[in-house]
Amino acid sequence: MALFIRSLRKAYADVVAVDGIDLDVGDGECFGLLGPNGAGKTTTIEICEGLTAPDSGEVRLLGRTWKENAKELRERLGIQLQETQLSDKLTVLETVRLFRSFYQHGREVDDVIALVQLGEKTNGRVGQLSGGQKQRLALACALVGDPELLFLDEPTTGLDPQARRQLWELIDQFRATGRTTLLTTHYMDEAERLCDRVAIMDHGKVIALGTPKELIRSLGAEHMVEFATANEMPLDIGVLESLDGVRAARLSKDGFQLEVDALHRTVPALLAELSLRGVEMNELRTRTATLEDVFVSLTGRHLRDD
Repeated sequence: MALFIRSLRKAYADVVAVDGIDLDVGDGECFGLLGPNGAGKTTTIEICEGLTAPDSGEVRLLGRTWKENAKELRERLGIQLQETQLSDKLTVLETVRLFRSFYQHGREVDDVIALVQLGEKTNGRVGQLSGGQKQRLALACALVGDPELLFLDEPTTGLDPQARRQLWELIDQFRATGRTTLLTTHYMDEAERLCDRVAIMDHGKVIALGTPKELIRSLGAEHMVEFATANEMPLDIGVLESLDGVRAARLSKDGFQLEVDALHRTVPALLAELSLRGVEMNELRTRTATLEDVFVSLTGRHLRDD
């Protein structure tokens, strides 16, 4: 077992950041902690990293605890923080070499720089790197100790799509070595792409746990239908839920959202119902269900509503 968490709790004054969570992460697994800002993801991962002390509960990493095995754990873990502050005046080579010096055993500095595709920037200064390059450098610093367990806290926040994909490929390469990864993210597509299992957190609690496919199947609907109307004629949610193939219906920011298990039946039924009521549609979208839809179904709001 790479990570064992039981009854973990942490509060700051009157705010409970982590509220008695239990988690198990197996060896070789890529496990995701998902949820909106303030859900407790970063506090949880910082406790696991030994950066924050819990108020109560038990945490074991690789069968060890921070209280009894801190020195050993520092040698066996790799950590990329949500915001890694590196010296702008150092070069890429000097930065990775500095982090390599923290470990008794680790990887060759040049090999790690090549792995994160920064070979052309080896002698370039950190302050001259793009946002995506800095994130890859931070990952290099986390990998240079050859960790058995890698922590990634919001690794792609603020990156453009190309930089995000590049970082995903690097995480995939680490997974392929059989090592364990724990990452936090509020990008549900990222979790679906990278993670073997995920725990969705909200208000300090784990509200759903499973593989991405299992959680999406728990909706009971394979597809989502989203539509908006051109006029303000009221539409009753009960009427929408009675349509053929609809499992659930709700108002959304931009109109209505339907959870659907029979798209080929629902769309014609929806169009017929709107026509019967004289309601004009000005937008219609269909897509497969995602982890974002699981979160909305569980909480009634979207990840970025806050």
